[in-house]
Amino acid sequence: MFEEKDFFLKVEKSVNGRAWIDRLNAAQMRTATAMAQQYGISEILARILAGREVPLDGTEEFLQPTLRDLMPDPSTLTQMDALVERLVQAVEHGENIALFGDYDVDGAASCALMTRYLRGVGLAPATYIPDRIFEGYGPNIPAMDQLIDEGAQLIITLDCGATSFEPIAHARQRGIDVLVIDHHQVAHELPNANAVVNPNRPDDISGLGHLAAAGVTFMVLVALNRVLKERGNSGQLPNLMHLTDLVSLATICDVVPLQGLNRAFVQRGLDVMRSGKNPGLAALALAARVSGPLNAYHLGFLLGPRINAGGRIGDASLGARLLSCDDQHEAMHIAEQLEGLNAERQAIEKQAVEEAVAVAEAEIGDGEGPPVIVVASPDWHQGVVGLVAARLKERFNRPAFAIAQKADGSGTGSGRSIPGVDLGKAVISAVEQKLLTKGGGHAMAAGISIGSGEIGHFRAFLAEKLAENVQDARKQNTIKIDAAMTARGATADFIHQIERAGPFGAGNPGPLFAFPAHRVAFADIVGVGGHVRISINSPDRARLNGIAFRAADTPLGQMLLNAKNSDPIHIVGALNINHWQGREEPQLRILDAAKSS
Repeated sequence: MFEEKDFFLKVEKSVNGRAWIDRLNAAQMRTATAMAQQYGISEILARILAGREVPLDGTEEFLQPTLRDLMPDPSTLTQMDALVERLVQAVEHGENIALFGDYDVDGAASCALMTRYLRGVGLAPATYIPDRIFEGYGPNIPAMDQLIDEGAQLIITLDCGATSFEPIAHARQRGIDVLVIDHHQVAHELPNANAVVNPNRPDDISGLGHLAAAGVTFMVLVALNRVLKERGNSGQLPNLMHLTDLVSLATICDVVPLQGLNRAFVQRGLDVMRSGKNPGLAALALAARVSGPLNAYHLGFLLGPRINAGGRIGDASLGARLLSCDDQHEAMHIAEQLEGLNAERQAIEKQAVEEAVAVAEAEIGDGEGPPVIVVASPDWHQGVVGLVAARLKERFNRPAFAIAQKADGSGTGSGRSIPGVDLGKAVISAVEQKLLTKGGGHAMAAGISIGSGEIGHFRAFLAEKLAENVQDARKQNTIKIDAAMTARGATADFIHQIERAGPFGAGNPGPLFAFPAHRVAFADIVGVGGHVRISINSPDRARLNGIAFRAADTPLGQMLLNAKNSDPIHIVGALNINHWQGREEPQLRILDAAKSS
């Protein structure tokens, strides 16, 4: 597939089995040179932009994205005007509104967005988050009955509802209007709601299918704000920009592409978040012991998992309550609860991952193994199966499903995919063929409910449907490197410089740097997750600290540990700043390594 000259540092197969290649092709290298010359930016920053296909004339917009420039007219979303008109009616008549949200970060943030806005116009909406174990994903008839019996005159579903046919029909039969705000992939049929705003519905041509549910919710609020202003309410309306911190959080945690409008949401939201306007987020950052200014990494790997912990193994409403509350004492109390639940979740996850990896390794053996890993156990907590699937996907470089089974053999599971394999479409197809009782999701993640005795059929269906896509995707088992550098060049100033191309995440991958022929001067295992912490020396004896997360029992971790005081090795990773006791220290997050000769 590649000629030897194409391999970065001549690494055809790293310790992780990957080929190292230059992220930039010849045309992108020319673009990078032109960017550096025309806009006065550094050569490496220019390489990072060009490697993410930023056009030459789009350099300034990419480096300074604004919601004003990138926000489209919300009315381009199908049924937006109808949904907003019903919302305006509710606001003007002071109706009792109930919000029904998903139990993950996106659902919690979407509910908090709507709650904070509606409070700002004088309403007091109720929020209902279903229990993951006992109710499952999305609206259900008993929950709808409860909301109606408690006085709801309008029900709004957030980050769910687009496939909830029976519960929505039931609510309508009881005379209650239902509005759906969602972003999940759907088939052609939609529920009989008063309006369904979902950029991924088949008849929507807005081009906003990359938004998280919180992004769609924000678009609804922009449209609502506009209509209320037109009707003379401009002096009473909330400041929408103060709510972008919630959109930023959800956009990062739902792993949607950080491109265009999403990237502007995150940049603006991080600025708002750093000002501490949301007591819940400030309390959670304190509980998580975040040091330094909040960034995308903190959202995705520290705050997000703690909010999710409530929905996984505890009270599913904690996240939405935290993000909606204005009382600092209440916020600290909820944050402490989530911190405890997250520690409990980590222990449960660790055991389940170990069991799942052993099953998958036995199934794969010495051969190629199945294109999609599907594992199940009655011993796994339903709240951690998504995390188990993610670990399997990372370890075996293929899509994976983990299913928590009930006593009768039925189960609830989650899947995670690799780039180039659309898991959401496959799951919807399996539902249509009656292999699943329920299911949906995105290209990279999906959730399922499966009947007794159907796991084998589902596994066979995925193998047949996705084998070719998985094979093609796995052929691209490469690691794309933005540039080579040394430990001496990895300064805090350099990292601040490349952060101008951020925030990084899905759709805007963080830059990866190769450190050629560096010696491992120190290495040991730290933390309950088995992280490998090292220090590396460049040929001129400059030192850089690094860490490989959850690597102790992997080939990468073993290579790093065994390389201490041995021959130099090539190392690839991402640079970040570690804030410690008021100091900024560069740190390398190690992703791969290879022999240097």
